Amino acid sequence: MSRPPHHRKGGFQNNHGDFETKSLAEVIRWRWSAARRGLPPRPLGPIPAQPPDLAFIHANAGPAQAPAVTWVGHATVLAQLGGLNLLTDPIFSERASPLSFAGPKREQPPGLALAELPRVDAVLVSHNHYDHLDLPSCQALAAQPGGSPLFAVPLGLADWFRRRGIEHVVELDWWQSHGLGGVELVLVPAHHWSARGLADRMKTLWGGFAVFAPDCHLFFAGDTGYSRDFTDIRERFAERQAQGGFDIALLPIGAYEPRWFMQDQHVNVEEALKIHADLGAQRSLGVHWGTFELTDEPLDEPPRQLAWQRAAQGVADHEFFTLAIGETRRIPPRR
Repeated sequence: MSRPPHHRKGGFQNNHGDFETKSLAEVIRWRWSAARRGLPPRPLGPIPAQPPDLAFIHANAGPAQAPAVTWVGHATVLAQLGGLNLLTDPIFSERASPLSFAGPKREQPPGLALAELPRVDAVLVSHNHYDHLDLPSCQALAAQPGGSPLFAVPLGLADWFRRRGIEHVVELDWWQSHGLGGVELVLVPAHHWSARGLADRMKTLWGGFAVFAPDCHLFFAGDTGYSRDFTDIRERFAERQAQGGFDIALLPIGAYEPRWFMQDQHVNVEEALKIHADLGAQRSLGVHWGTFELTDEPLDEPPRQLAWQRAAQGVADHEFFTLAIGETRRIPPRR
């Protein structure tokens, strides 16, 4: 059998242009320039946050469940659909780092604490970077009362989980799917890369997820640069999306400056709006901002950029929005 084009000897690559890892000299150039210019600036005000609606979240289960998403922070979203509770890229730790005393520090507490979550049925892990794959969070979820959720992960990560005592895991290649309680989870391409250290670059796959439930179709991009992958995804699922595009897309809108360094791995707001259009999404939620200072723009800039870009492009506020940390948005169910 021929090897898929994104499979390379000893690892993986993107569909539309290989990702080239930045050199140490480029990293130093970026960090020196940021330090010299005092970047990132501090936010103009507090990141919006509100107490979670725990009564609704915990009652929203079973046949009467209403499709809903709750922003926990960064790329972590609790999605309730198809009678299931799904959690994307959970990170509840204080730092997005292998070290407890160094690395990007959480600026805002999670919108729901681990102990406040309803029982989680599945965790969708997009890739292995520390701000998306947080071991303490995954171990806590695996130990939840009633048994571990299913961890859906890209190729190469199942063994990583099992070696750390997490056994309930399914590993997927791009376009492969797994059924769970009448809900289909599909790993889809993203334009990104992977590494936990210096010796494992590109050795595990990365991606996003398309989730198809009878009452809601959800898309989660994970981390990504802009590419033709999103028109490919729309074309791939055109038949099952006859009622319209994804009901809700979770798209990154932060961690994008400077562009010369970040463009191949993180979209900016303008590119996130292109993904929204490429997917034909009914509505999109902007995530991956406001929690960890990872890049040169202020933590609170992405929503302002979204408001400006939305107005310039004639996109309605309800079509691409942000939430306060802890806030829930109900999604009209499919008929």
